[in-house]
Amino acid sequence: METLLIYLVVGAFAGVLAGLFGVGGGLIIVPALAFTFQAQAVDPAVLMHVAIGTSLATIVVTSLSSVRAHHRRGAVLWEIFRRLTPGIVVGALLGAAVADLLPGDWLRRIFALFVLTIAAQMGFGLRPAPHRGLPGTPGMFGAGGVIGSISAIVGIGGGSLTVPFLTWCNVEMRNAVATSAACGLPIAVAGAAGFIFQGWGEAALPAWSSGYVYWPAFAGIAVASTAFAPLGAKLAHSLPGAKLKRIFALFLAVIGLRLLLG
Repeated sequence: METLLIYLVVGAFAGVLAGLFGVGGGLIIVPALAFTFQAQAVDPAVLMHVAIGTSLATIVVTSLSSVRAHHRRGAVLWEIFRRLTPGIVVGALLGAAVADLLPGDWLRRIFALFVLTIAAQMGFGLRPAPHRGLPGTPGMFGAGGVIGSISAIVGIGGGSLTVPFLTWCNVEMRNAVATSAACGLPIAVAGAAGFIFQGWGEAALPAWSSGYVYWPAFAGIAVASTAFAPLGAKLAHSLPGAKLKRIFALFLAVIGLRLLLG
């Protein structure tokens, strides 16, 4: 019961932050699960793999509600989604296979470096200037592949990669965020499926796991994050966003350093 409460709190926290800052919950869910699994004495060899696979599974649920909200506002550019999705699916499956080959310590360090990069991006307001149009079919497939593979390896919905790419290609920010939310669904579905497949039969997994997805954590986080995301969106309109973003960036930097140093 105590562990389920932790998963619910993690989900609520991730949901509020996702709604408040527009970042994927994976940046919070993966380290929270890693610390929780460590306390539960999950085998270190699979600890990060299960944290990342479970994070991707929860994003399947949370992205559905996000996509519906953006679609109702007519902000999702479905043609761009259609062109990115094939590369995203291939990249996410490849990312899951690469993650399976990596030792747990390497996966932890890769995630830590990614979190530190996002912390710097948010803290200093770094954003690529729009100066080109969308590439052709091969370019979109390649971009989707890069976004999908990196997102799967670190267990996120890809917003911190998709939004900069789309704004760089002169897509208006509102549409970039909405289309990125839609792209999070194929990333999460393909990534979670890949982590289930790659981890199937792994002897060191905790009970109630399917491959690298741990279902008790999935259930608690998915329910709470979906319920609390609207609160974050509401707070975003009433709180000082720039200052909060810098505070959140500092929080991410602390998490990243903690994971990097083991």
